Amino acid sequence: MITIKTPAEIAVMRQANQIVAEILEALAAAVRPGVTTEELDKLAEELTYKKGAEPAFKGYKPGDVVYPKCLCVSVNSEIVHGIPSSRKLKAGDIVGLDFGVVYQGFYGDSARTVAVGPVPERVTKLLRVTRESLYAGIAQARAGNRISDIARAVQDTVERAGFSVVTDFAGHGIGRRLHEDPQVPNYFRPGMPNPRLREGMALAIEPMVNEGSPDLEILSDGWTAVTADGKLSAHFEHSIAITSNGPEILSELENV
Repeated sequence: MITIKTPAEIAVMRQANQIVAEILEALAAAVRPGVTTEELDKLAEELTYKKGAEPAFKGYKPGDVVYPKCLCVSVNSEIVHGIPSSRKLKAGDIVGLDFGVVYQGFYGDSARTVAVGPVPERVTKLLRVTRESLYAGIAQARAGNRISDIARAVQDTVERAGFSVVTDFAGHGIGRRLHEDPQVPNYFRPGMPNPRLREGMALAIEPMVNEGSPDLEILSDGWTAVTADGKLSAHFEHSIAITSNGPEILSELENV
């Protein structure tokens, strides 16, 4: 069931997502050669509690496996759901930081991929195109449009650039639960659910873009999704609200 948020509820979601945006900014600034992904997770947890929120991902259990950390840190060929560990980042890595909080009963959720120092032009292009596909999708998140308008905008942007969208994962509705209806896929096929967008809907739009094949594998930890061909992957995400004035990006850091 798709829930419609009141203006007061969206105001709380705006606060939750601003906390996420501020913490992601701090995490991105902390990314450097030699830092471990576990250290980034600890920083995320400390900042979350300082801001009066709770981690959204730690203890999350959609199936049989509980997610053990606050932050998802996906390095290079890891697409999403990388579990923080003693792994040290190296110059030339790319790092997906996916983070969420619960604040006053509402969820915030956002992600970005950053480079650890200089990277080759093809890698810069992968990050740029993935971010551009997110904003192309957001531009279609208007009352009266359909989910397919978002999906096609993301897919077209990605495939025009010669990359592929991951089809095994999708964006989602967000609100009092982390994952609500509707699903927001990054591609569209005839016959897929295609609800019309309405004012008051809140969505997390999150393109996951592979350098090569869209195929993936899940590691034995039950969480980490990696590219089947070992090539790079990037991930960007914003939580947005559909308003009478168009899409509002709740998780974009204000005053930047």
